[in-house]
Amino acid sequence: MIETVRLTMAQALVRFLENQYIEVDGVQTPFVRGVFIIPGHGNVVGLGQALIQEAHRLEVYQGKNEQGMAQAAVAFAKQMKRKQICVATSSIGPGAANMVTACGTATSNNIPLLVLPGDTYACRQPDPVLQQVEHVNSMATTTNDAFKAVCRYWDRIVRPEQLMSACINAFRTLTDPANTGAVCLAMPQDVEGEAYDYPVSFLAKRVWRLERRPATQAALEEAAAAIRAAKKPMLVCGGGVRYSEAHAEFREFAEKTGIPFGETQAGKSAIEWTHRLNLGGLGVTGCSAANEIAVDADLIIGVGTRYTDFTTASKWLFRHDAKFVNINVSEFQALKLDAIPVVADAKDALPRLLKLLEGYKTAYNGEIEAARQKWAAELVRLDGVEFEDTDEWRPIINDANYGSARRFAHDLNAELCQTTALGAINAMMEPGDVAIGAAGSLPGDMQRMFRPTGIDSYNMEYGYSTMGYEIAGALGVKLAIGDDHEVYSFCGDGSFNMLHGELITAVQEHKKIIVCLFDNASFGCINNLQVGHGNATLCTELRARGTDGALSGKFLDIDYAKVAEAYGCKSYSVRTMGELKAAVADAKTVKDCPVLIDIKVLPKTMTDGYGAWWRVGDTEVSENPENLKAYENHLAHEKDARKY
Repeated sequence: MIETVRLTMAQALVRFLENQYIEVDGVQTPFVRGVFIIPGHGNVVGLGQALIQEAHRLEVYQGKNEQGMAQAAVAFAKQMKRKQICVATSSIGPGAANMVTACGTATSNNIPLLVLPGDTYACRQPDPVLQQVEHVNSMATTTNDAFKAVCRYWDRIVRPEQLMSACINAFRTLTDPANTGAVCLAMPQDVEGEAYDYPVSFLAKRVWRLERRPATQAALEEAAAAIRAAKKPMLVCGGGVRYSEAHAEFREFAEKTGIPFGETQAGKSAIEWTHRLNLGGLGVTGCSAANEIAVDADLIIGVGTRYTDFTTASKWLFRHDAKFVNINVSEFQALKLDAIPVVADAKDALPRLLKLLEGYKTAYNGEIEAARQKWAAELVRLDGVEFEDTDEWRPIINDANYGSARRFAHDLNAELCQTTALGAINAMMEPGDVAIGAAGSLPGDMQRMFRPTGIDSYNMEYGYSTMGYEIAGALGVKLAIGDDHEVYSFCGDGSFNMLHGELITAVQEHKKIIVCLFDNASFGCINNLQVGHGNATLCTELRARGTDGALSGKFLDIDYAKVAEAYGCKSYSVRTMGELKAAVADAKTVKDCPVLIDIKVLPKTMTDGYGAWWRVGDTEVSENPENLKAYENHLAHEKDARKY
C-alpha cells in the first residue's frame, strides 16, 4: 500500500519545494533558495499558512512590488548560473498581473523563474470576487491567463491532486537548459486550502540532473570542415558559455585556433576583458573592435547565443556570404541564420571540436591587435570627456537636440559626462564586485566601456531590457553572492522612477547594494532614437510644462538622494568628479545598508554607435523632410541586411 500524508495543496507544494535538488557534474545542491511574497487574498491564508507551517530550509522575503520581487528572483537565478532559484507568489488580480513583466524577463533571457499567483475560486460559487476580471465569453479565463504568452510552462491547479503533475512539469521546465524560462502555476484560492492524501514519495527528496547534451560526431565534423575552410572566422561568446560553465573550454578553443571573439551582453565577463583575443561588445551596443572584425568575418561561430537584433545589428552586420556554425543546447537557437547546428552543451562540444581542428590557423595578420589598440585609445577618450560651456562644445552624441546638455547643466548646476562618470566608478570597483543593469543608454555604454572586475561579474538583463530590473535585480544578485563583494546597480532616472520598491526590501534585509543613479532628467536613450530619426522631442525629457504649453520648461531637479535617505539608505548627491570619487570611496565603508549615489549627468554624453545599425520603424510618409531622410537611410541598410 502506498504511504500517504494528508496535507492541503499549499502545504504539499511548500514541502515539495523544500525537497527539490539539482545535480550538476555530480554535485547536488538545493534548487529552491527562498520565496518572495506579497500576501493578499489569493495567497495569504492558503500558501501563507503553508509557508509558516512547512518552510524550514526555505527563506521567506517580503516583497514591495510583485514585479520587483520577481525581477529579484530572475537576477538571483541568473547570477547563480541557473543552478538555484527563488519563487515569487502574489495575490489575485493586479498583484498577479504585476509579475507578468518579470516572466517576460525570465523567458526572453532563458532564466528559470517560478511564479505562484493566486487565482479566483475554482468552485466559482462567490464569483465575481474582489479583483476578478469577468469574461462573458469564458468563465474559465482569469487574469492569470495573461502569463501564457511569457511563460515556458503554464498550469492552473483546480484540484489538489493536480499539484503532482503540475509540479513535475514545472521543474522539468525549470531545470531544462535548452527550454528554461518562467513557469506559472496559478493557484485558485479555495484549492490552496483543500486537502488530499499525497504519496510520501512525491514529497521526498528529488534530484533533477542537469545533463550535458553531447554533440553528435557528424555535427562536429561538419562544423570542423566549415571552420577549416574559413580564413577569418569570429567567435561570439554568448550567455550559454557562462551557464554551461564552459569558460575554460571557450578560452582554450579561442587560443589554440587563434579565432577572436566578440561578446554579447549575456556573455560579457565569461573571459577577462584584457584577453588578447577579446574584441569586446558586438553589435548595436558593441564597440569598434568587434564590429570592424565582424564585417569582414567569413564564418561566425556562435556559442550559446540567441543572435538578438542587437548582436547582429538587425542582421546587417555580417557579410551576405558569411557562414555560421552555432553551438547551442537549444535546437531552435542552433538553427538560426541558416547555420550548421551543433546541438550540444558548450562544455562538451568545444573540446571535441577543437580536436578536429588540430593545425588550423586563421589568416589574420595584425588586424586583431590593431582593432584592440584602436578601441583602447577610444576608451581613454571616453573616460576623460569633460564639459565645456562654450558654443563650440559638442557632446558625444551629435544630433539636433545637443543643446539639451547645456540647458541641463544650467538648470541643475551639473558638469559630469556619462561616460566619464561610468569609467570613474568602474575604476574604483574592487576585484569580484558585480555590476548589474538593464535598460536605457547605460547598457550600451557598459557593453562597450565596462571593464569587468572578475569572471561572471557582469549581470546585464538585455533580452527584455526591463526598466526597473536594475535595483530589484541588485538585491537578487546580493542574495546570490553574499557579503564578500559589492553589487553596483547602474540605473537611469527613468528606470528608478518606474520601479525601486525593493530598495526598501534591501533596507529590511540589511543587504548592501550600491545604486549608481545616473540622472539626466530624461529617457535619454529613447530621446536619442527619437531626435536621431528626425523627430522633435516628445515626452522623453523630464521638464516642467512651459509657457508654450509643452513640456519645454526647466529640467526637473529631483533630489533622489533624499528619497533614498528617507527609506533608510546611505545616500550622496553628486555633480562633480570630485564629489563622485568621494562618494564611491565612502560608500565602500558602509555596512549592512543600501547606498544610493544620485549622479547628475549631462544628457547626450553617452557613447556612439561604432559602425552598427538598428532597424526601427522609420516613417515612409511625413511632412518633415528629416523623417524622410531617416527613411532613406533605413532602406539603404535594409537592402544590405541578411534576409533570415
